[in-house]
Amino acid sequence: MIEPRLHSIECGSPAGIHRMGFWLWGQEQAADLILCVHGLTRHGRDFDTLARALLDRAAQEGRSVRVVCPDVVGRGSSTWLSDPTQYHPLTYLADLHGLLAYLAEQAPLRRLDWVGTSMGGLIGMLAAAQPKALPQAIRRLVLNDVGPRLSWAGLSRIKAYVGQGGPFHSLEAGVAALRATLVGFGPHTDVQWHALNAPMFARTAEGRWAFHYDPAIARPFAQLTEEANEQAGDAMQGVYERIDAQTLLLRGADSELLSRETAWAMTQCGPKAQLIEFAGVGHAPTLVAQSQVAPVCDFLLRS
Repeated sequence: MIEPRLHSIECGSPAGIHRMGFWLWGQEQAADLILCVHGLTRHGRDFDTLARALLDRAAQEGRSVRVVCPDVVGRGSSTWLSDPTQYHPLTYLADLHGLLAYLAEQAPLRRLDWVGTSMGGLIGMLAAAQPKALPQAIRRLVLNDVGPRLSWAGLSRIKAYVGQGGPFHSLEAGVAALRATLVGFGPHTDVQWHALNAPMFARTAEGRWAFHYDPAIARPFAQLTEEANEQAGDAMQGVYERIDAQTLLLRGADSELLSRETAWAMTQCGPKAQLIEFAGVGHAPTLVAQSQVAPVCDFLLRS
């Protein structure tokens, strides 16, 4: 089975220098780059199934691609920030600008595509709206269950569990606990669920299993109010309307975070996204089922 290689770069912020790890799939010199950015508490290994499918499809067509899946700072293989107030989208955007500049130095970019789940999609919208700040403008953008306006009910549910839970006496107990919390991910086999969520945990010095991310990522998020969320939605609506990239919007039909009304509105303004909904799924589609992976591959790899 194809496996990724772990690399890292150093990034700067008001909190000092930190390391961001990223998982590299495919040929390091490939000029076509697909950047996959995860959600708030997740990690770059969320995209294993999608990355393998993209490489397989590209190989069948005689093409080569680089698929890069970063661990956003404070998560996975990346370091934790000394100042938790710096856990916000502008820090993440600056880090990813640095990553793209580094990748462009390794091999020139001909095409740049972005897949963003939840938080990763918000960062993707910010990046796509500022194409001159990137080494290559984003050609195609996949927004996975996220838009400029987010439901307060969905955000409140996320606020309730971020930074909570664990450590667990075993990896299996941790993975089972996530199954109870992340019901919006929809149906998965036991094997799929374990593969997707085992990387969510790291072994502690005491031999227990804790979440891989810095619990302090919850602090700025916990301070978000309903009024501030409405103001952020107004600002992000302006960002969305500046996007020129071809855009595919994925939505879990039962999503608490991205309403059907917001999703439909996204098809009418800005990049006028193509919308695909997945029945029996909430927030957020995991891009593990073939029914979810295939349309993303079709969108990114079509001529």
